[in-house]
Amino acid sequence: MNPSEMQAAQLAAILGPDPAPFETLIAHLMATSNDQRSQAEALFNLCKSNHPDGLALKLVLLLQSSPQPELRAMAAILLRKQITRDDSFIWPSLSAQTQANIKSSLLGCLQREDTKTILKKLCDTIAELASSIVPEGQWPELLPFMFQCVTSDSPRLKESALLMFAQLSQYIGDILLPHLSTLHSVFHQCLAPSAPSEVRIAALSATINFIQTIESPSDRDCFQDLLPPMMQTLTEALNRGEEATAQEALEMFVELAGTEPKFLRRQLVDIVGSMLQIAEADQLEDGTRHLAIEFIITLAEARERAPGMMRKLPQFIGRLFAILMKMLLDIEDDPAWHTADSEEEDAGESSNYSVGQECLDRLAISLGGNTIVPVASEILSAYLAAPEWQKHHAALITLAQIAEGCSKVMIKNLEQVVSMVLNSFQDPHPRVRWAAINAIGQLSTDLGPDLQTQYHQRVLPALASAMDDFQNPRVQAHAASAVLNFSENCTPEILTPYMDGIVSKLLVLLQNGKQMVQEGALTALASVADSSQEHFQKYYEAVMPYLKAILINATDKSNRMLRAKSMECISLVGMAVGKERFRDDAKQVMEVLMSLQGSQMESDDPTISYMLQAWARLCKCLGQDFLPYMSVVMPPLLHSAHIETITLGDKRIGIKTSVLEEKATACNMLCCYADELKEGFYPWIDQVAPTLVPLLKFYFHEEVRKAAVSAMPELLRSAKLAVEKGLAQGRDESYVKQLSDYIIPALVEALHKEPETEICASMLDALNECMQISGVLLDQGQVRSIVDELKQVITASTARKRERAERTKAEDFDAEEGELLREENEQEEEVFDQVGDCLGTLIKIFKASFLPYFDELASYITPMWGKDKTAEERRIAICIFDDVAEQCREAAIKYYDTFLPFLLEACNDQNPDVRQAAVYGIGVCAEFGGAKFKTLVGEALSRLNVVIRQPDALLSDNVMAYDNAVSALGKICQFHRDSIDASQVIPAWLSCLPIKGDLIEAKLVHDQLCSMVERSDVELLGPNNQYLPKIVAVFAEVLCAGKDLATEQTASRMINLLRQLQQTLPPSALASTWSSLQPQQQLALQSILSS
Repeated sequence: MNPSEMQAAQLAAILGPDPAPFETLIAHLMATSNDQRSQAEALFNLCKSNHPDGLALKLVLLLQSSPQPELRAMAAILLRKQITRDDSFIWPSLSAQTQANIKSSLLGCLQREDTKTILKKLCDTIAELASSIVPEGQWPELLPFMFQCVTSDSPRLKESALLMFAQLSQYIGDILLPHLSTLHSVFHQCLAPSAPSEVRIAALSATINFIQTIESPSDRDCFQDLLPPMMQTLTEALNRGEEATAQEALEMFVELAGTEPKFLRRQLVDIVGSMLQIAEADQLEDGTRHLAIEFIITLAEARERAPGMMRKLPQFIGRLFAILMKMLLDIEDDPAWHTADSEEEDAGESSNYSVGQECLDRLAISLGGNTIVPVASEILSAYLAAPEWQKHHAALITLAQIAEGCSKVMIKNLEQVVSMVLNSFQDPHPRVRWAAINAIGQLSTDLGPDLQTQYHQRVLPALASAMDDFQNPRVQAHAASAVLNFSENCTPEILTPYMDGIVSKLLVLLQNGKQMVQEGALTALASVADSSQEHFQKYYEAVMPYLKAILINATDKSNRMLRAKSMECISLVGMAVGKERFRDDAKQVMEVLMSLQGSQMESDDPTISYMLQAWARLCKCLGQDFLPYMSVVMPPLLHSAHIETITLGDKRIGIKTSVLEEKATACNMLCCYADELKEGFYPWIDQVAPTLVPLLKFYFHEEVRKAAVSAMPELLRSAKLAVEKGLAQGRDESYVKQLSDYIIPALVEALHKEPETEICASMLDALNECMQISGVLLDQGQVRSIVDELKQVITASTARKRERAERTKAEDFDAEEGELLREENEQEEEVFDQVGDCLGTLIKIFKASFLPYFDELASYITPMWGKDKTAEERRIAICIFDDVAEQCREAAIKYYDTFLPFLLEACNDQNPDVRQAAVYGIGVCAEFGGAKFKTLVGEALSRLNVVIRQPDALLSDNVMAYDNAVSALGKICQFHRDSIDASQVIPAWLSCLPIKGDLIEAKLVHDQLCSMVERSDVELLGPNNQYLPKIVAVFAEVLCAGKDLATEQTASRMINLLRQLQQTLPPSALASTWSSLQPQQQLALQSILSS
């Protein structure tokens, strides 16, 4: 018999009338021996691909008739796998007869099966199949069957039907809608206290799942009266001591709080009150109490669905806060903490402690400082006044946890906050001192830079003296780490006076026996160098030898982190002091890094990630001198960027966070090299582009996407420069086009799918840069897809803003929510700003041939001019029109009727940025609008006059609008002189000069003035040259300002004009002109003219 005949015989036996071979096959699928199992899997898969009907019927038969429960259970599992809608979905390939047989047999088995675990598996199998075929009307018997079970007398059938309702409601919610009142009474009955506990829990699950599928609030509210029996199900399970059941119920309530918080609103006081009682009950398991807390926190976090709701219950917030702080007292004074030989700074902390810590942070972020600070300050004072060290510790940990959410309010009370923490620096218990240092570190991050500028003279000395606590190395190490947090938000001016003291203490700590102290010192030195930049020069000689010694000598596995941190510190010090100072040591450091790079490292070795970052900093420091090392650096970097982060296990996707961090670091570094080395990066583009482009859609980690996005224009620029400078191995512009054709469509597609608004803005920014680099290499197909995507971006942004506006109508919406909404909407402005920039770029590249696309976009942009829009949105919309008018000139005149009325009105807008954009546009239209603009000259003059004559026109906020208005006035004088009273308007224009705010306009305007003087413009000079002194004064001021207010060419023309005046003017006229200047201007002019 050949192998294929043998196989056929095996399959025939397995699927034949004798049940034994099939039962053996299923038993082997559960075998512990790998060989036996894989042979059985191969046979099973053959049955499935060659005889799906036979296989399905055999599984059903086994489920119906096998006396062995484990075989029945396995049959239910295998059957579910075959009818799950994924790669192994065999349902459509089964005959109608087999399908009918499976459906009726499953329902039959459900009625007969009495083993509880198998019943649950059967419910899963039926629900899995039903989710695929009931919506298509292929199982009409199922719903009547479920209703029949749920109203039967058998608790077993009731529970099964309810479990299936729970799983199916998301798929068949629409089909169930006509039966709302029936379902309501069924759920009501099954939740009743008289029903068995399993039935009540199943009913709770069914009710909660069903409520989430109901779209209409009024339909949902019909189920409000089920909340009391739902809560009763939970509390009675607790009273009976069935905590596992209660935890199941709590998990369902947490889900409801997350998806339908408003459903709970009317009974909020009772429900939250019950949950707090559970959280306060010390006799319950920790897990039960934690879930009750999770429920309340989830409600507090339900900002989008129920804004402000929980802030209406201040009495509950106080109770919850007290519960969470009490959980922080659950901490042992573990000796391992004091010996400080290992990293575990959480030695002695319980699960209560960590839940309390996390929930304080979440509560503060979700409710905000106005709600939390009053509650906290009362409890904090009491804890700090108590005798127990645990309470002092808990108060300081709480302060650190709530700082992020309460930062705005805490910044107003800095004195109180800082004193509270600094007093504890003297506490007798080292763990309290550690917590005080920890709080200063966290506050430096969350309340900076205010904390740094106002309290450096108290905080830095306190940290410095904490570094002397040699009895408690963990306190020392933490003080060093806090220096890092403090200096990250700090200017060199604040830091410099303390550097002598801090650096010398850190050098002492570097030589400490405890590794964690050394690591803390390294991190602190790195951040001090990074914050003080060139001020760090004077410590370089003292510090670098120690750093190199650690890098070279810390070779044990136990020292891996120490060595990694020394790399970080060396590279940051190198960047701070600069290439000249660092060059000699850099060579030596790079030798060490190269030898490390070649060695074998374990996948969890921190060295890899630190080394990637150190190389990139060395590159930034050394610039083009770094090129020889690229061949060493790039291969491992590309390896890290390619690293697979996802493991597909049984129904679960596993992602290793450490690997994600490494991948993100690698992508950031690739971007860094391309940015720093420009054309020098060319040899790597062909490997890097295909690595990074797919990561634009890497949704597991934002940092990876951000890095990939930033790299796109850098790669394109590198390619373009390499081609232009002849460094591209003979490749020409077609290579740049090829790369651009790869990158730009990928960016557009990623933009379409991007979930985060902030990253959308970055993608538009990158797209804009790529378009600027590609220029006319963009083809029409790409322009088409970009324009379509920009429409999509505006539509999506408008929809998000509309959704936020809806939120403002919620019952509990309050000022804090309004503040958060404003911040979210500012992100939308950023997106629209980038859209405007992209359009500006397209208009600059394609000029009038872009106008057909602009016509399509007009309906998206015009609404942004509306009075209901923010100033920023109006400004951007005006800028887009300004670009069209300026770049398309005569071709854009057809838009004047639509846009000029808006533009003229916007000249007198409240917001100076809007005014600036509008008056600039008036100048553009005056220059290119010809006859079309003539009719509007009068109105334009009066609008510009208002801007120029405004009393505070020259304040820094308004000066840009003023300068652009003066420039626009000059253009009206130049292009529409016949429509104005030149003898009035031109002197008025001259009286505004020179302009000094907008340096681009200044150069143009002063050049125009120069040209008018050169052709002896009558109206400019005035009768009897009466305006000449003013003109000379303007020239003097422009020339004294150096290169800012005029180009070199204009300046030399001005000097020539002044020399001519010296020769041609009568001495008396010359003397009076000179005397009108200020003394220092006279001196400056004399030296300019005589040189």
